[in-house]
Amino acid sequence: RCHFSMAPQGKYILYKGLLVPRETHSAESLKYAEEFKTRDDDVFAVTYPKSGTTWMQEILPLVLSGGDLSSVQSQPNWDRVPWLEETRAALVLDGRPAPRAMVTHLPLPLMPASFFKAKPKVIYVTRNPKDVVVSSFHFHQMASFLDDPGTFDEFLDKFLAGEVLFGKWTDHVKSWRSPEVQDRILYITYEEMLEDLRGAVLKFSHFLGKELSEETLTHIAEQCSFSSMKQNTMSNYSLVPKEFMDTSKSHFLRKGVAGDWKNYFSPEQETRFLAVYREEMKGVDFKSSWDEN
Repeated sequence: RCHFSMAPQGKYILYKGLLVPRETHSAESLKYAEEFKTRDDDVFAVTYPKSGTTWMQEILPLVLSGGDLSSVQSQPNWDRVPWLEETRAALVLDGRPAPRAMVTHLPLPLMPASFFKAKPKVIYVTRNPKDVVVSSFHFHQMASFLDDPGTFDEFLDKFLAGEVLFGKWTDHVKSWRSPEVQDRILYITYEEMLEDLRGAVLKFSHFLGKELSEETLTHIAEQCSFSSMKQNTMSNYSLVPKEFMDTSKSHFLRKGVAGDWKNYFSPEQETRFLAVYREEMKGVDFKSSWDEN
């Protein structure tokens, strides 16, 4: 059974305790995700919001097609690699030939029952949560279908309390470290991808069983660079009408860097953040590539 309630503001649906935007989700789309028939050859890129989802929508079709650019040049990313839980999924996934690539922001317990019976491959991308807060703050400022974030300090409090889209960052990360699925997950960080994109593409290709030539690897890494994606209308969200995303306030693909949080966090905010982070990640086998001190 689906568990829904309407959030008071009207912009969100409350689904099993998680806030999701009404603009891109519906009772039908969430039911579709719940009842989705996962296949063994499906590929999922899983992210907490603002952790490299658009990047994975660019990379996956290129790796799976052996470097064929046609899909990334002709299809918007939300159809090319749809979100399992969003309204477009039912329209594009069912008729798609294998391997089907999709992205999701769902925590592991909310994945469809079929996901646990089948053996799909999963790439889980984690990003420094301090950078996630900053990126999300900017996204809320430019996306009219989301609530106004208020001040950065107010938004930070909401983030730490999990009163944001898809709940707490720490809960999401911990859920996907479950021993029952770890054997079919490739874990990578946004920061590792920034540091060596070609190396990341090579990892993905091995993991997905696609042997790519040196030339193809380089070609994919160039196509998926931040500057290249920023210019690609099929990837940069410029196709979205201004009343939904006001790019004069902030670009959807804003900076694509690591460590931007240092331009926003005060020492007090960082202390507050780390206290919560350390408490909630206590005892979790999770080594972060970003500097936690």
